[in-house]
Amino acid sequence: MNSLRTHGPVNLSTLIRTHSLKFSCIINTPFVPWAADVAAEFGVPCAMAWIQPCTIYQIYYCYYNNLNEFPTESNPNIDVKLPGLPSFSRDELPSFVLPSNTFPTFDSILKQVFHNLHKIKWVLGNSFMELEKDVIKSTNDPGRPFWPVGPLVPATLLGKTDNIGGDLSGFDKLKSEDERNCLKWLDSQKPTSVVYISFGSLIFSSEKQIESIASGLKKANRPFVWVIKLPENEERRELKILDEIRKLGLIVKWSPQTAVLSHPSVGCFMSHCGWNSLVESVTAGVPVISCPQWTDQPTNAKLVTDVWKVGVRMNKDSDGVFGWEEVARCVDEIMSGPISEEFRKNAVELKTAALEAVADGGSSDKNLGLFVNEVVNYPLLDL
Repeated sequence: MNSLRTHGPVNLSTLIRTHSLKFSCIINTPFVPWAADVAAEFGVPCAMAWIQPCTIYQIYYCYYNNLNEFPTESNPNIDVKLPGLPSFSRDELPSFVLPSNTFPTFDSILKQVFHNLHKIKWVLGNSFMELEKDVIKSTNDPGRPFWPVGPLVPATLLGKTDNIGGDLSGFDKLKSEDERNCLKWLDSQKPTSVVYISFGSLIFSSEKQIESIASGLKKANRPFVWVIKLPENEERRELKILDEIRKLGLIVKWSPQTAVLSHPSVGCFMSHCGWNSLVESVTAGVPVISCPQWTDQPTNAKLVTDVWKVGVRMNKDSDGVFGWEEVARCVDEIMSGPISEEFRKNAVELKTAALEAVADGGSSDKNLGLFVNEVVNYPLLDL
């Protein structure tokens, strides 16, 4: 991040100054906030592609502009109530706003983002109006609209041909065998019977956590597809418990996630609740077992359980691990518990809303049209 901050602005400036085409707009993610400074220097309008929920945008906006009280070292257990949102306890807030935050680099980046919002003309969100209606309405500023244009997912989740590839392209050697195995194995399972488990690309599982999840799956006695990610170059003894549960399901190093979530055999998604994974599960209409770790994940888990009501949250034990009893409880509750049908019904309703949002004339489709129209008609400076 420091290298990008050092070399990014000068290289982007050179590109704009020397390119034969005139730039109509710059779109950047929050991780490169300096792009807005370069855009302002050249009089080019800037749009920020917000890659987390609007809920997180609202929380950060209030936090970095000191508009509300948040937990502090002297008052760590304060609940936070913001416009358009339910009340959040400390454990439901993004980790970067807590006094225990140990990632100053991200704090510095987010502070720059929300102190420089006057340089942003539009915010484009990877969400859709029907998913976060109340908070989106409370966030919108006439001078800097928040326009949800999502869900931004591979086209296959929207019932279309994916000409770009998504998670089914690249990594050919890794994906080919695992992809065939996953989908072929899922074809042999009953509808909505399989637990899909994946904790994203950044989270590595400890042996203790792997053993707990495996023991919980053994207790639940349900078929599963489990993506186990280990740190590179780390040799790890094969855990006995994994051998004991292989007859129940499939253990892989990688999976074609959107294809798996779309498969009729999958009944729930045990997820870390990273926003990309969560948007994919919403678009696929799959209930969620939330296993949040850090950053926006605890807040996303709150949306799953308390706002959308499409799943349950798994709680850690005193050692900071998801215990096997908790794993088994959550699997049973979401797959066959008293309100499991309600979870499925709500998930299907969100899927329908997601597909309608990006269809012609849908809320996200209209917002994208508004954005393009404003860019086309924006007065640019002659350099």
